[in-house]
Amino acid sequence: MELIIIRGGGDIATGIGHRLFMAGFKVIILDMEKPLAIRRRVSFCEAVYNGEIIVEGVKAILTRNLEEIYEAINNGIIPVYIDGKGEIINSIKPIAIIDSILAKKNLGTTKDMAPMTIGIGPGFEAGVDVDLVVETKRGHFLGKVIYKGKAEDDTGIPGDILGYKEERIIRAEASGIFKSYYNIGDKVEVGDIICETSGRKVRARISGILRGIIKEGLYVEKGLKVGDIDPRGIEEYVYTISDKARAVGGGVLEGIMYLRKGRRI
Repeated sequence: MELIIIRGGGDIATGIGHRLFMAGFKVIILDMEKPLAIRRRVSFCEAVYNGEIIVEGVKAILTRNLEEIYEAINNGIIPVYIDGKGEIINSIKPIAIIDSILAKKNLGTTKDMAPMTIGIGPGFEAGVDVDLVVETKRGHFLGKVIYKGKAEDDTGIPGDILGYKEERIIRAEASGIFKSYYNIGDKVEVGDIICETSGRKVRARISGILRGIIKEGLYVEKGLKVGDIDPRGIEEYVYTISDKARAVGGGVLEGIMYLRKGRRI
């Protein structure tokens, strides 16, 4: 059984997992106990909160042990397992590990963890701590497989959508328990109060559709990205995998096929 473990279950990790699953691989998602995914309608980690989620026809469910993991796989379902440290990896022995935590640094993935290892975005060096790296920065090289070296450094500047960058991002104004006044998919206007933490309200700086917002009730730090407004206002984009996630997923698939060919895995 060709098992691939993806560390992280947010929208980019989900785009990767979906592409690998559709290509015939068996995929397992590992994430932490309280995921902070924003685009929750297209994030497999949402199964941690709701028990299951379906993204573009692919179902993922929360599992509690190895037996449930293998049962889900045998039923054509992606298992999601709470394991932020990757402690279960040795018991599963996957053919590949994809680190899509997107922490901008390596939180513990090493080349000896699996026959193939791929790091997503900044924080990894191909040939050193992982076999390959896939570029996540929007632009000409998005989704590029890096066979030696690193991805571009994180600039902290969000991608451009209709000329909007930081304006479309919603950030916590204070540390505290997160409360949301809108749901994913809702249309919002400039000045609408979107959310609050510790009594500090955050207003929309642009009009559009709320493409993503973190789970209500979580503790967040001041300045954390907690939501995303899409100025295009197209509802279908809220519930489908993004162009970025598809590009990165394609890069991962290319990388795995390249490594399999060279190593006869």
